[in-house]
Amino acid sequence: MQQKEPVSTTLSELYESMGLSVALVNSVSGFTVHSIKETFLHLPFKSIAYRPDFFSFVFVRDAFGKYIIDDTLFEISPGTIYFTNPGNYRTFEWFEINDAYLITFNESYLKENVHHDVYQDFSFLLTETIQPRQMKSEQFDQIERIYLQIHEEHLGNSPYKDRIIGSLFVALLLKIKEYFWQDYNPIYEGNRSSSIVKTFKKNLEDHYRGLVFGQENILYRVQDYADLQHLHPNYLSSVIKTKTGKPVSVWISEKTIAKAKSLLRNLEISIKEISFMLGFTEATHFSNYFKKHTDLTPVTYRKQQ
Repeated sequence: MQQKEPVSTTLSELYESMGLSVALVNSVSGFTVHSIKETFLHLPFKSIAYRPDFFSFVFVRDAFGKYIIDDTLFEISPGTIYFTNPGNYRTFEWFEINDAYLITFNESYLKENVHHDVYQDFSFLLTETIQPRQMKSEQFDQIERIYLQIHEEHLGNSPYKDRIIGSLFVALLLKIKEYFWQDYNPIYEGNRSSSIVKTFKKNLEDHYRGLVFGQENILYRVQDYADLQHLHPNYLSSVIKTKTGKPVSVWISEKTIAKAKSLLRNLEISIKEISFMLGFTEATHFSNYFKKHTDLTPVTYRKQQ
């Protein structure tokens, strides 16, 4: 397997790292759309291994290639639409490109130009490994009209460009939802056993075990758990909340309080020691945190036990 590269926060950074032109992929807004044929001029082309921090749709009217997400191989063939989201390592190869378009976007762009609660209507965006879908000719035609119009607006200079593209993008997502995931609900996907959720829960358990045994001394925040999976914290929060019904912050607070209660039942450990064990720099911070979540001070809780 190729050596894995750092996170590519934008498509332009990825293209630059592979010596490709970035003239068509200005991603200041968090959104790009371009004809792949105009970028990959010398074929065949094989990418480096990378882990993107953006979502992507590839609309293949007429092209051939393949891509690998982690250890899963997908063939690229005509009339097919491919979707990937942040998080997984991947590589791709192009053998022949006659007509194919790529759209990339980040979460900030979605929430600013589509809807602040975009995952409510388009929960399929949180699906982690997507099988490509080969469309019926008339279905692909309908979707093609929308993404070509998006491309046209993207090249224009309208002062309302982002709003127009945002509206067209809603139409595109609705069509994709209609043809791909009309009945999709990620809460039930894989019996809640997705890779991100499983890894988060394992990291949560490992961290609190490390705190109790003195191997860790800082209480992790959402950012820290996101960093462990090379994900944006907002993206991790969205996945966890959608798939489990609870935000990451609630998982953290519930775990902290559960561990605190367990330690408080041991009268040989002082409250000050417990606060430091759980990553609090001051015992008063721990007491305030505990009372906020239980309506009891640690002293009162210990007396009740």
